[in-house]
Amino acid sequence: MVIDLSVELVAVRHGITAWNLERRYQGQQDIPLLFPDAEAGLLALREALADERFDAIYSSDLNRCQQTLKWAEVAKPGVPLTLEPRLRELDFGEYEGKVYDELKDLPHYRAWIDSVGELQIPGGESAAQLRERLDAWLHDVATNAQAGDHKKVLTVTHGGVIRELRRRFETIHFWDGSVSQAQGRRWKLSYYTDANGQGEWQCSSSSAVPALANATP
Repeated sequence: MVIDLSVELVAVRHGITAWNLERRYQGQQDIPLLFPDAEAGLLALREALADERFDAIYSSDLNRCQQTLKWAEVAKPGVPLTLEPRLRELDFGEYEGKVYDELKDLPHYRAWIDSVGELQIPGGESAAQLRERLDAWLHDVATNAQAGDHKKVLTVTHGGVIRELRRRFETIHFWDGSVSQAQGRRWKLSYYTDANGQGEWQCSSSSAVPALANATP
């Protein structure tokens, strides 16, 4: 195996929306941020990223992520920005706009919960389908990093996407992968290519964004 490149990937979740507070499944509904409730988290995120310089930025094309990116103030002139539909939240299909109490007695919802998200949601996606589009995006990240010398990459996305990236890079359980709004993770990654030209990402470290107050430098 040959190391083709090393990338520091920072992935942050969008700020708070009304549906977050109401505990509704948002999925791919284009729900905006809720102000003033979102402001404190966004300001903390801005402060955490204030001294960072990114070589490339990818954002979900949904409005709540674009608003979060704007508040973070990290999209500097000359830094390539890509609005990326593959970074959208899991498509929750028939569950979107609903809360737990509206779904808890439905057999297909109970089955989906018991499968830890692996079953396909009626009218929506399965976790495997989400992973498939994230794999395709990560392949493009590697290609673009090699071509453009992108060593530090920011991603503004959704809770379900970060959960899946954490499962991939941190090998943790599904239920342990959640992050709060306007927070995220930082991974140091290496991209390896084998003799057949197949690429694979491996993670050497991970940490919280913003950094935890008791974290050791």
